[in-house]
Amino acid sequence: MPPPPCPDERTASPEFTEYSVNGIRLRVAEQGSGPLVLFCHGWPESWYSWRAQMAAVAAAGFRAVAPDMRGYGGSEAPAEVDRYTLLHLVGDMVGLVHALGETQAVVVGHDWGAPVAWHCALLRPDLFRAVAGMSVPYAPPGPLDLLGALERRGISTFYMQYFQAEGVAEAEFEQDVAATLRRTYFSGSGDAPAGLAFGLMEPGRGFLHHSVDPEVLPGWLSEADLAHYTAEFQRAGFRGGLNWYRNLRRNAQLLAPWYGCPVHQPALFIAGERDAVLKFPASRSQIDAYAHTLPGLRGCHLLPGAGHWIQRERADEVNALLLEFLRGL
Repeated sequence: MPPPPCPDERTASPEFTEYSVNGIRLRVAEQGSGPLVLFCHGWPESWYSWRAQMAAVAAAGFRAVAPDMRGYGGSEAPAEVDRYTLLHLVGDMVGLVHALGETQAVVVGHDWGAPVAWHCALLRPDLFRAVAGMSVPYAPPGPLDLLGALERRGISTFYMQYFQAEGVAEAEFEQDVAATLRRTYFSGSGDAPAGLAFGLMEPGRGFLHHSVDPEVLPGWLSEADLAHYTAEFQRAGFRGGLNWYRNLRRNAQLLAPWYGCPVHQPALFIAGERDAVLKFPASRSQIDAYAHTLPGLRGCHLLPGAGHWIQRERADEVNALLLEFLRGL
């Protein structure tokens, strides 16, 4: 299928290719030449979320590659829930490196893409020579998954729990895709009002109940950007991305051989100080443990005033940190 038009030609001029990897088809954006840098997006986004980083990395002499991840955009979305485990997602990236004719890559991930990137580095250190994670800290695999941890604390109002029932969140989000994305992007950002209970559920209410619909879009999210994302999710739907959440328990079981393992490669972590992920019960302790879990860490940066969509909200700062990391490898 032809790629959707890019509204900002100054920062995004990739070429698009479809690759068959790991039993599925991935649509992939590619820009530049040189050592491979592989970008993994999260929910609810697409390759397009990395366009500023791809332009900067390509201009610096690297080959920037960003797929629509499994279940998103122009990539294939298997129907079965159990085909969205971390082993599948890492397998997709391993297959993509090979399909690109490369033998090594630096892997970069944001949101759900961060666990994919961390586990690429953990499971295949021969292929992934360095790793950068954004928003979601690295934590070695362990027997207690996030859903189980919430249950132990007596919590039943977290959005990831709401996402478990097939079809429920899909119906809410697909009723008005543009409003879903507009509310989600703004409410998760550093521009959202202080004290917003975004991500916490109330009985009989949906995910968007504690969100804000902005009267004016923030500077980092243009009308053209929103239209691009809206068209992608109107075509592909939300089920594929939500299925990633439906494998949290299964991931913990599958990763048993790697319980407690650190990532030894050079690593970078970037997040916004206002990112709600940093308020998750274990996030701060995970960052505090980096001396042991990421012994190759070369930078841990929490950007003031920024929220969850760090590579979009603070594109220039993220680009500078990422290029410093890449050039130092």
